[in-house]
Amino acid sequence: MLATSVAYGAPATPTPSATKSTPTPVARIRTATAKVDGNFIQANASKTPDWPSYGLDYAETRFSRLSQIDSHNVKDLGLVWSYNLDSTRGVESTPLVVDGVMYVTASWSVVHAVDVRTGKRLWSFDPKVDRALGYRGCCDVVNRGVALYQGKVFVAAYDGRLIALDAATGRKLWEKDTIIDRKFSYTITGAPRVFKGKVIIGNGGAEYGVRGYVTAYDANTGDQKWRWFTVPGDPAKPFEDESMARAAKTWDPAGKWWQAGGGGTAWDSMTFDPQLNLMYIGTGNGSPWSRSKRSPAGGDNLYLASIVALDPDTGKYQWHYQETPGDNWDYTSTQPMILADLTIDGQPRKVILHAPKNGFFFVIDRTNGQFISAKNFVDVNWASGYDKNGRPIEIAEARSPDKPYDAIPGPYGAHNWHPMSFNPVTGLVYLPAQHVPINLMDDKAWTFNGAQPMQPGGNTGWNTAKFLNAEPPKSQPFGRLMAWDPVQQKVAWSQEQVSPWNGGTLTTAGNLVFQGSADGRFAAYDAKSGDKLWETPTGTGVIAAPVSYEVDGKQYVSIAVGWGGVYGLAQRATDRQGPGTVYTFALGARAKLPDFVQYRSDGLLQGVKYDPAKVNDGAGLYVSSCVMCHGVPGVDRGGNIPNLGFVSTGMIENLDKIVFKGPFMARGMPDFTGKLTPEDVEKIKAFIQGTADSVRPKTQAGLK
Repeated sequence: MLATSVAYGAPATPTPSATKSTPTPVARIRTATAKVDGNFIQANASKTPDWPSYGLDYAETRFSRLSQIDSHNVKDLGLVWSYNLDSTRGVESTPLVVDGVMYVTASWSVVHAVDVRTGKRLWSFDPKVDRALGYRGCCDVVNRGVALYQGKVFVAAYDGRLIALDAATGRKLWEKDTIIDRKFSYTITGAPRVFKGKVIIGNGGAEYGVRGYVTAYDANTGDQKWRWFTVPGDPAKPFEDESMARAAKTWDPAGKWWQAGGGGTAWDSMTFDPQLNLMYIGTGNGSPWSRSKRSPAGGDNLYLASIVALDPDTGKYQWHYQETPGDNWDYTSTQPMILADLTIDGQPRKVILHAPKNGFFFVIDRTNGQFISAKNFVDVNWASGYDKNGRPIEIAEARSPDKPYDAIPGPYGAHNWHPMSFNPVTGLVYLPAQHVPINLMDDKAWTFNGAQPMQPGGNTGWNTAKFLNAEPPKSQPFGRLMAWDPVQQKVAWSQEQVSPWNGGTLTTAGNLVFQGSADGRFAAYDAKSGDKLWETPTGTGVIAAPVSYEVDGKQYVSIAVGWGGVYGLAQRATDRQGPGTVYTFALGARAKLPDFVQYRSDGLLQGVKYDPAKVNDGAGLYVSSCVMCHGVPGVDRGGNIPNLGFVSTGMIENLDKIVFKGPFMARGMPDFTGKLTPEDVEKIKAFIQGTADSVRPKTQAGLK
């Protein structure tokens, strides 16, 4: 595939508030970024003037030691500049900033280098991901950021390529295909990390049927140094190492798990302890979700839903702790982890702090993986707690394969990828918690890639072996910002929010916590009390995490904004929208916010002629082909992808021209040629209009 770069000095997206100073010289950028290595990251952690890696430091605390902006003067925070990312899909990036140069990604893995002093573009790089392949990932065409090391910027493209760029110019230096088998739907949305001169990257795709792994590449040459698989492969073939042989004993071969990959994809969290010379990864859910299908006799199914310690030099397995044995609910452990040194029961402990999807907050010993404690931070109904050995005390009903079950938390998780932060002054973790109601039931008729009607996403590659919402869930959605005490394992304070899917957090030495929210706000809270001290509108919902850094003696706070992610495809909590944007704030600044526009809606769909007898068949086809992106017609609101109950009549009347090699392939729409027939499309049209008609009395009065 081709990749393009806009050269240094290209015209920037207009930023009226930017100063007229000249762009940062190439030589200055090259000198500053060439210094970024392991020693630089560790030295920076003591004062944090720069933000050189994804979680700020190797421990990924996201604790800025800057205090120029504090709980007393944060009310005077104002916009310095805004930067247009030219993106209409989800923005999950954590910007990196070194010596006033920001590196931030937008959707489709596009990289932007921005001069913080002016707010102007230095260069941008588009890896030219084939937009028609956007459907091959579960959770939007997002990217969480880049890594920076010795003058190079590393980005992992959505389609699985790892690319090294010149940090000063954006010129491509090398590119590697990280995918072992392109017959499977592997994608990458996570940010790479660089540990000891090696670029580390995992991948996603467990919903589609893949086998997870992480790979290390030489930062200078791109040569592969090692690879570690997260789950065992076909037992008829030799296992890659002893860790895979041990893991295979916890899987039932009667399920032939290897045909659907097994899952366990390491799609997000990675941290590093240079003193212990250990790196830690979080692993994902099973493929398929249903354990009764992938491992009929049961078993823990290692190393699903685990934290695993590896030797960064060799990739050799060191230890693991499995948070959700025999995962059955998409309870990934890929959520961000934080390394901290705490005093627990009077003893100093080197720990990992972790709040995965399953709703429990874990404290484990990072030297050996020993379980210390776990406490649910939201309501859960799959386990009553953890025993002294670190095993969950499961509630049997949660695994029932025969009836619908209101999973609490559901597959969206009690906490998803949105980064949390740890403030060593307060001793608190600041955690975006949530609940999105989902009802689960095993699909006993599932076969790998069977793609039958009523199998969610089956016609676009999903393989969960679960029915979603076979009956309406009874639980209620919520979003919540929590301050969690990891020693006492209890909440210190919390703030309720209007919706799930709120952004990651930043905490600072100024006694502050910053977070963006789904309803289009960016706010600062008192880190000790939780009182809201400041907020500003952002137009669209915020899902990414903010950063703070210092340039020329001034402290800045920046946030990349753009609604999306898996929940944001079909849902939203604001009526305004805007392109993906980076906002940068400082004390006393007074730049004007960019203009926001209302979400377009053509009103509740009407006028499409259809045969009512086709509605039921259309429902099954819609679930297998459309619902994962577009939601339920006329019921869901639509997110960064429109709800088909609120589009023009002409669009649905001409649906065949859209689903078969249609014009929206350039935006990520799949081509259903060979997957649907013209008669199938007529049935889907009947379901869309029929559903809109069925909800019209309840919604018409409130529509504009």
